[in-house]
Amino acid sequence: MSAPGPVINCHTHIFIGDNVPPYIAKTFLPDPLYRLFSVKFILQICRFWFIHPKSPRQWKYLPVYKYTQLAVYNYRMFVRRRPVLKFLVRAFNVLVTYHALLYFFYWISTFFIKTDRDTTSMLSGVAGWLKEHKLFYFPEQWWIRLAAVAFTLVFIATGRKIIFYLWKRLWKFLSMLPDKQTLRFMARYLHIGRFAYYRNQGRIFIKLKNQYEPGTGFVILPMDMHFMGASPKNAPDTYGSQMEELYKLKQNRKYGEQVFPFVFADPRRMQVDGKTFLSWTAQNGTVSLGDCFIKEYIEEKEFNGFKIYPALGYYPFDEKLLPLWKYAADNDLPILTHCIRGTIFYRGSKKKDWDRHPVFREKNERGEWEGLLLPEMKNKNFINNFTHPLNYLCLLEERLLRIVVGDASPEVQQLFGYRGPEQEMEHNLSHLKLCFGHYGGDDEWAKFFEKDRDGYTSQMFTQPETGLNFTKPGDIKLSHNTLVQMWHSVDWYSLTSSMMLQYDRVYADISYIIHNEDTYPLLKKSLQNIKLRKRILFGTDFYVVRNHKSEKQIVATIQAALSPVEFNAIARENPMAFLFR
Repeated sequence: MSAPGPVINCHTHIFIGDNVPPYIAKTFLPDPLYRLFSVKFILQICRFWFIHPKSPRQWKYLPVYKYTQLAVYNYRMFVRRRPVLKFLVRAFNVLVTYHALLYFFYWISTFFIKTDRDTTSMLSGVAGWLKEHKLFYFPEQWWIRLAAVAFTLVFIATGRKIIFYLWKRLWKFLSMLPDKQTLRFMARYLHIGRFAYYRNQGRIFIKLKNQYEPGTGFVILPMDMHFMGASPKNAPDTYGSQMEELYKLKQNRKYGEQVFPFVFADPRRMQVDGKTFLSWTAQNGTVSLGDCFIKEYIEEKEFNGFKIYPALGYYPFDEKLLPLWKYAADNDLPILTHCIRGTIFYRGSKKKDWDRHPVFREKNERGEWEGLLLPEMKNKNFINNFTHPLNYLCLLEERLLRIVVGDASPEVQQLFGYRGPEQEMEHNLSHLKLCFGHYGGDDEWAKFFEKDRDGYTSQMFTQPETGLNFTKPGDIKLSHNTLVQMWHSVDWYSLTSSMMLQYDRVYADISYIIHNEDTYPLLKKSLQNIKLRKRILFGTDFYVVRNHKSEKQIVATIQAALSPVEFNAIARENPMAFLFR
């Protein structure tokens, strides 16, 4: 019996802070706060704290630290050996800590966490009752409140522990409130600084690989956030340098064979450092790449696939991407897409073209077919229209792809052999090798269990070989009503799983959601399905997931939850099938 192959983590990030737009806090923080608390500002703080020789982290090596440590010890023992003084000091500490906690909650609920109106009213009512009964002193001077919190954090060990403990609990509680995306963004924002303060990606990669057994492979996914509307005008474009660093990492003699980098594809990108991003010609439905960035990194530097992130402001079936997807499908190159409601998304204004879906149709009040209305107005809501898994059916299902190609340029129509809206095209993308990153999201997995009276979701049990019936035979118009209902009501776990069951090259990875052990029962259930068992990939979403658990804790937990056979399937066998031709 042959030895199993290496473990491969199919979803990791090692991009540095310089690859992140400076105003990524836009839409979460008001102007000018998102400008003040820019990524550059966060990186400067982290770089000073972690690597600057004058950082407080270095104080413990100075002689004055030893003297201070001895003085603090002598003071504490002086108080401890005098009962009356000990009682007075403790009473003072309790009083200061009590007020510091209340000031802390006020500060969090007012400035950082956008709680709903009822929660804000409740917090204000509690504070008012305490002040009315002389149980709470709330000075108008903000610096007094800040001083109380700072004094507690620095000098009162018990108070400091309580604040940190309650902060963790508060974080978990607030994540259940309607505006939990703000909380998720804060965690990701801080961890960008925590890990991405390094000057090069190699340093971050070493932090990642050292938490795994020797020989473990890593799919490294770059990010191109230049067009997400979070940068000032004339901001430097760092995508080219990010990709060049990944190539150097792939060439490394020590661990280059463990690195499987992808190329990020954004339809709005025209050039990379003066070089054309994508140039192509086609003959008899076959795409050939011209002299361009994509050809350099895929054919010459042998990168392993493509990464897309539609939440940054585009559909996965964008016309400019179609030739690339035809090339990828014909050459067995994998595509990994972001498929979860996240916090990194387009920060600009909603465009008029985004008011209706370009493919899915519904009847208006006059009984005429028109694009599905997408009424969401806030960024954090309307960007999910790009991320929605049904968009990928517009690539995989020929009749829906035909609608997309019908609105495309003559060159794209010729590539696919388009012969009009009523005739099947000569070429399609049903053989596209696609992976849904994050498998729809752990919140959507929870919805799957909650919907016990939903007719569509029940098809996952009554039709385990195929899952949901997306379309009906014949004219695609007969299926629009069903697709619209699924768009609005069906959980993303059912949608992605059904596409995995119906299309031989569709996968999903469990990155990010892997930190949530509540997903493990459904993961185990999914692995019992013979088809799904071959399509689920192991991934963690390093370093984004670090605000929940460390990498080594995640790996140990998932290995304990799955049998060796199950873990080998998702971490060894399936990644090999996904990555290699």
